[in-house]
Amino acid sequence: MNKLFKSILCLVLLAAAMGAQNKNKQASAASGIPPIIDRELIFGNPEIAGAQLSPNGKYVAFLKPWKDTRNVYVKGVDEPFSAARLLTTETKRPIAGFFWTWDSKSVLYVKDHDGDENFNVYGVDPAAKPAAGADAPPSRDLTGLKGVRVFIYDLPKADPDVVYIGLNDRDKAWHDLYKLKISTGEKTMMRKNTERITGWTFDLKGNLRLASRSAENGDTEILRVDPDKFTQIYSCNVFENCGPVRFHKDGKHVYFETNKGPETDLVSLTLLDPGTGKTEMVESDPLKQVDFSGARFSEATDDLVLTLYYGERRRRYYRDKGFEKDLTWLEGKFPGKEVSIASDTRDEQTWLIVANSDTEPGETYLFDRKTRKLALQFKVREKLPREALASMKPVKFKSSDGLEIPAYLTLPKGVPAKNLPALMIPHGGPWGRDVWGYNSLAQFFANRGYAVLMPNFRASTGYGKKFLDAGNKQWGRKMQDDVTWGVKYLVAEGIADPKRVGILGGSYGGYATLAGVTFTPDVYAAAVDIVGPSNLITLLESIPPYWEPIRKLFYERMGDPNTAEGKALLTERSPLTYANKITTPLLVVQGANDPRVNKREADQIVIALRDRGYPVEYLLAPDEGHGFARPVNNMALYMSAEKFLANHLGGRYQEGGTSEVVARLKEITVDPKTVVLAKKVDASSVGLPKTAVDLQPGTYKYKAKISMGGQEMAMDMSTTIKEENGKWVATGTMQSAMGDASDVSTIEKGTLVVNKRTIKQGPATIEVSFSDNKATGTMNVNGQDRPISADLGGPIFADAAASEVTIGALPLAAGYTTTFRNFDVRKQKEKLLQLKVVGAESVTVPAGTFDTFKVELSSADGGTDKQTLWIAKDSRKPVKMTATMADMGGATITQEMVP
Repeated sequence: MNKLFKSILCLVLLAAAMGAQNKNKQASAASGIPPIIDRELIFGNPEIAGAQLSPNGKYVAFLKPWKDTRNVYVKGVDEPFSAARLLTTETKRPIAGFFWTWDSKSVLYVKDHDGDENFNVYGVDPAAKPAAGADAPPSRDLTGLKGVRVFIYDLPKADPDVVYIGLNDRDKAWHDLYKLKISTGEKTMMRKNTERITGWTFDLKGNLRLASRSAENGDTEILRVDPDKFTQIYSCNVFENCGPVRFHKDGKHVYFETNKGPETDLVSLTLLDPGTGKTEMVESDPLKQVDFSGARFSEATDDLVLTLYYGERRRRYYRDKGFEKDLTWLEGKFPGKEVSIASDTRDEQTWLIVANSDTEPGETYLFDRKTRKLALQFKVREKLPREALASMKPVKFKSSDGLEIPAYLTLPKGVPAKNLPALMIPHGGPWGRDVWGYNSLAQFFANRGYAVLMPNFRASTGYGKKFLDAGNKQWGRKMQDDVTWGVKYLVAEGIADPKRVGILGGSYGGYATLAGVTFTPDVYAAAVDIVGPSNLITLLESIPPYWEPIRKLFYERMGDPNTAEGKALLTERSPLTYANKITTPLLVVQGANDPRVNKREADQIVIALRDRGYPVEYLLAPDEGHGFARPVNNMALYMSAEKFLANHLGGRYQEGGTSEVVARLKEITVDPKTVVLAKKVDASSVGLPKTAVDLQPGTYKYKAKISMGGQEMAMDMSTTIKEENGKWVATGTMQSAMGDASDVSTIEKGTLVVNKRTIKQGPATIEVSFSDNKATGTMNVNGQDRPISADLGGPIFADAAASEVTIGALPLAAGYTTTFRNFDVRKQKEKLLQLKVVGAESVTVPAGTFDTFKVELSSADGGTDKQTLWIAKDSRKPVKMTATMADMGGATITQEMVP
């Protein structure tokens, strides 16, 4: 709660909420609502989860907390879980999942570092013993790259020591295809990706047969991989879905999903002939309701054994009598639950199955198909009281234009479904969907007394092309209506008290939360925004490089920020544009390092509410990005959220928590009074700084490193300045493990205005000229030219190769400040930088010890990158530099001069 109002407003609200809470507790006792479930049982680490049977049937590997962090354990299939051995020793972030190699010799898993989303592949021998004094056998980093996101394409049964992977170390936007040998870590490049390839498909013998390509216009193209070329055999447009599923065992056809064609709505399963590009129907939804969702193939026979569809609940259609017989028998043993095969042995005679439902997080059994013997292994969250959980019901309601919206409703157990506090929880994506089953958020808030509605608004996937496309250009419009009309449905049914409705969501759900309290401020009495995009233009500008294949899809479905019409639409639908209209009590949750949802956007919303006298709370985690991954941060978030909602909606809440979580919540809670927004500078007021000296010919050499996610990459850098044709030519070079790069700029003498810049790195060459307050040029990537054209408000200064040297030419002195223009090549727009001399320091670097001016550079127009320079007072040479780059996931760069 905003401390500015704690003495008056907070006490009034708290008293009212506590009164409502006490009444709620009394009513609960009378009506039989279950006791409050400890949030640790819902959101804490499960005791055991994610078990996988080894293909040879000898081992079971699973996830279990070690030092409060989920790690991989392994045990013999006949051993008790108490005899399991630790395989991994992560202590910062949980291991999300793992998988076995076909020969059962390795357990493979992926991990990033501090949420930087740069995943490497690790392997560990399940039979190995720890070294003396070690807790687990060593995990091997099989890919061993920094700042690189590894994709896993295929694990061929024919060669179990091989994984086919994609690496974007050469080009951040596109992954080259490599063959990785697990036993040695040897990587062999198979295909350099210079054709916008997004995926590779192998046949059952491990032969590369197909590639998927993202065309410049957003179309998907399916290519046959011939020995010396690619041949296009199929395509679908940006609004359609098409792609390989798995090769048929005949080697001549591939199972293929598609909804191509103006008359086709649902995704179907077909067979594609790679030789001719012709398809034949295998199956579409027999009920004609939803898209084909998936298939299971026998690894013993390579036959298709069943298909899956998700409507209100999962539906399964069988193509193998043996699978049908056994799964039907198992479903009879677990009435009301959905039974799935989590893993099996290579001969498929032993299954590890999971039975779950809306009130069952998961029971795992070992199943012998020959004897029909079922042996319970464990229950996920075994201490969670199943009898206290609430059922989830599929419902439908009509939106503002009559479109029927499917949703899932979870009502608190033991109380009449009348006049309840209610909570809308829109899902993230937005191109995803909620499904029936155990949902931790639904159970948590239903237990606290809320009616929880989770709408699959238009643009949700799985309901056909028309439903998906109904969300095109409808962020904050019809998509938001679908959420708002969900509230109307609850009120009309008498379920919800219209004065006690809240909204909570993360990512797109966070956007929908902010849109709800800006576009429909009278609907909600409380809101929790978790890393929600509040500025759609910034969101699109922050797309990671490896999302380049779907950039066009974003533009088509949301709006193109490169057009006047698209930019106007995105601005008009950005909640940040209407932050002054928020009257709803709001809890804002933000990761300080979030490269997609800029911290400034969260700050602005907090300030807007604070300054207008409306209640706002703010959680800011310094060690998170777009979403919370550390369990202690998540627990602190939900401890805060449930009390916040109880205060404003009258639901129940659990007081306090573990000492670690209570301490963490205190650490990440920000007093809104302390939030200060850096002022933007009016671009029209920015001129050209006057220099005190000119440049001098010479070469400056530096050792540098990039630190990100606990890893470092070393670089050698240099800047050479020489005179050519009456101008300065500055050449910057960089050598690193990621390859070499160069940056050449032409600079006017005296004024030090940048005239021209040429950048070369890998397959990319960028050439841009600056004149008449315009930037023009070309960006050539993999032989394809893209024009550069942007209007500027004035000349470009201290940019490109000689930027630090140019700053040394300014009249630096204690307290000196100035503002100047740079040009962001990637975003093709100007950016304003604020320079300030903040002090004087003695600095020691490999080149020696220097008395320096300490200079800070920060954005003057809303950016978050920060840079600090140490400029030698006598020679004006830049001797040291540090920078934090938000666009690189919060990476830090350090550069020091060498002799």
